[in-house]
Amino acid sequence: MKMHATLLVATTLALAACQPVSPHAGHEAAATPSASPPASVASPETGRTVVQASQAWSRATPPGAAVGGGYVTLRNEADVPDRLVAVESAASSRVEIHEMRMEGDVMKMRKLDDGLALPAHGTVELQLGGNHLMFIEPHAPFVAGKPIEATLVFQNAPRVTVQFDVRPMGADAPGSDAAMHSMH
Repeated sequence: MKMHATLLVATTLALAACQPVSPHAGHEAAATPSASPPASVASPETGRTVVQASQAWSRATPPGAAVGGGYVTLRNEADVPDRLVAVESAASSRVEIHEMRMEGDVMKMRKLDDGLALPAHGTVELQLGGNHLMFIEPHAPFVAGKPIEATLVFQNAPRVTVQFDVRPMGADAPGSDAAMHSMH
């Protein structure tokens, strides 16, 4: 277990050194491509990757912001469904898993108390305007270029620690059309 923790810390530090960082303010972002390598953990039973997290990003927040958003793509490589049931981060008092959905003509946001379903061999995107992570009461502003770390907790799969690239306020998602046009 001690060796696993040491390996996890070393991997996290290596990923942090390689990742570009961008800001996330509330729920807005600026456009720059994410070079963050995917984070994943192998199942202790099979040695096979179970959940992979990629394109993790957030936006810079202004001082005193009550929340910050987090976006990430999750790939469940297991033969059975799983659930993202919690997120832990030293960057904020707590992290909640949220969904956005239309109710008539109104977009509503709510906390997913039971977590987020991950289908077997399926991909789920937490993104602007959809399912996302909400960092509640950040301990400090999210600053563009300074990544924030969070650990994703699953019902079945091992935990996955992820570095969220912090992009400028108002930034678009990495790889979006608007983000790609801003690079011209």
